[in-house]
Amino acid sequence: MNIREKLYLDRLWPRPPVVSVLRFEGVIMPRLRRGGVSLASHAAAIDRAFRVTNLVAVAIVVNSPGGSAVQSALLYRRIREHAEEKHVPVVAFTEDVAASGGYWLALAGDEIFSEETSILGSIGVISAGFGFTRLIDRLGVERRLHTAGERKSLLDPFLPEDPSDVERLTVLQQDIHRAFKDHVRRRRSGKIDATDESLFTGEVLTGRMALDRGLVDGIGEIRGVMRARYGDKVKLRPFVAERRRWPLSRRLPSVAPEPGAGFAAFADWIEARLLWAKFGL
Repeated sequence: MNIREKLYLDRLWPRPPVVSVLRFEGVIMPRLRRGGVSLASHAAAIDRAFRVTNLVAVAIVVNSPGGSAVQSALLYRRIREHAEEKHVPVVAFTEDVAASGGYWLALAGDEIFSEETSILGSIGVISAGFGFTRLIDRLGVERRLHTAGERKSLLDPFLPEDPSDVERLTVLQQDIHRAFKDHVRRRRSGKIDATDESLFTGEVLTGRMALDRGLVDGIGEIRGVMRARYGDKVKLRPFVAERRRWPLSRRLPSVAPEPGAGFAAFADWIEARLLWAKFGL
């Protein structure tokens, strides 16, 4: 079929507009084994979403309590690079929660829509961990630690907490928080009161409250908003993130797992569960 024939057929049977849909659901984490959201797990889906015929927009659906600031920024950047290169609008939709890194990611949208009861915001930085000093004493474990560099054992969970370590961590958190605030002010310029520091205290808001404060542009869900904008025949085409396929050796019970893998997986689960639990989910 030559170009002239193709154009003729397109006039006879026009193809419906297409909206690519990318879902970001879960805790934003750097390691694929955690089963979370990361650039590694979503990069291919993002790339494919912008290579669609008759593409009129890309919708990103965010349901995340946050996580890694770096992964949130990497995902945001990948989406914006494609959007600006291909001149395609991006519309973000929040579901149960788009907090902290989840909101950072939602800012990839030129517009953000939420449900009235969605939880948004939490524009701040948090670090959490555990102390195991008493545990190893009770187990009779002697830990041997050798470092070069006075800060290499910063906040080691097997050592008593050092006030100077906490002070150093606070400096790091403040710098990340500054970057987060700058990101929000830049992406929501003209929509929020940039001088309102109460937006950046880590407070969470409902979708309705976020609308009043300028953190979102409207109340709505993906199907209704896209149909109102592009017509009833618009097609929502989902692009699914890749999930890591475990090597065969990890599926066979006769093969020993990686040392510490069980504890690491349990710690990951605890970390993710605590993030969701903050928002009653």
